Amino acid sequence: MSADPLERIRLGGAIPAHVAIIMDGNGRWARARGLPRYRGHVAGMASVREVVEGAVEAGIQVLTLYAFSQENWNRPRGEVAALMRLLRHYLIKEREDLRDRGVEVRVLGDLDRLPAGARAAVAAMEEATRGGQALRLNLMVSYSGRAELVRAFRRLAARVEAGLLSADAVDEAAIESELYTAGFVDPDLLIRTSGEQRISNFLLWQLAYTELYLSPVLWPDFRREHLFAAIEEYQKRERRFGRVSTV
Repeated sequence: MSADPLERIRLGGAIPAHVAIIMDGNGRWARARGLPRYRGHVAGMASVREVVEGAVEAGIQVLTLYAFSQENWNRPRGEVAALMRLLRHYLIKEREDLRDRGVEVRVLGDLDRLPAGARAAVAAMEEATRGGQALRLNLMVSYSGRAELVRAFRRLAARVEAGLLSADAVDEAAIESELYTAGFVDPDLLIRTSGEQRISNFLLWQLAYTELYLSPVLWPDFRREHLFAAIEEYQKRERRFGRVSTV
């Protein structure tokens, strides 16, 4: 067997088309080093770059990263402000590199809550990377799985009330058309770092049949070889989607 993890997954079976990641452990990483929590978030930026580059190398089509939840707005004001500055810095700093790599970036969530500078950086990133073919990168910011579903249901209700849609036509496809991820396949693989075992209000609709991979590695230490290890584990599983095995 090849010692190269990238070569192993290329030979090991189907590559997941869509990988989602809950990036967890920045605070614990910083605390273990006697550093402020913000330093953990800064260190985590290197992991984002590693995973994006690894996703391109592996041939993943869509990568969705849980960057900032709606619940995170309840953190101390100073930490939230620092995270918003870091988001803006990342979007500006990485824009040209992501464009050159063929990565199309979308930032999804309740973006009206972002500071003006962060919103401007989001718009500039999306414009600069539009049309990239190597990878679709979804950054979920100010995101809540429950809020996403409420938003979808309200939009459908408005269409029904306006006579544009019959109530009988509200089916799974109609709901999916109103989600932030409309037009993309559901995640094949969800990775959560830091050893936690919950989905934390993330992609509640889309994760119905997603394979879960729980990594003990704290997010700032997560590198592309850890991504490849998760894919290698995924390739060993039989996905039945509620059906019985054919073996």
